[in-house]
Amino acid sequence: MESMGKKKPRPRRSFTPEFKAEIVELCRRGDRSVGQVAKDFDLTETAVRLWVSQAEVDAGERDGLTSSEREELAALRRENRWLREDVEILKRATAFFAKETR
Repeated sequence: MESMGKKKPRPRRSFTPEFKAEIVELCRRGDRSVGQVAKDFDLTETAVRLWVSQAEVDAGERDGLTSSEREELAALRRENRWLREDVEILKRATAFFAKETR
């Protein structure tokens, strides 16, 4: 009775940029709807819509961050997080050694 109505979560899948571009091209042709393309390739409609939207941003057809800008932003945030951790460690070390010299 516990499992009634509960679906197993689908394992996270990753797709190549070439595959995504192919799906976006199918959607842009207009032969089939986004929902139909997603269903035909066993994808979520949300994912396909995001791929189409990102392709429009990358092509300059829509405002937003391009894929390369998103990658750069993620790298900068990662670096910022590491630097903040380094500063925190140095602050603790400074406090420790200042206490030792008194």
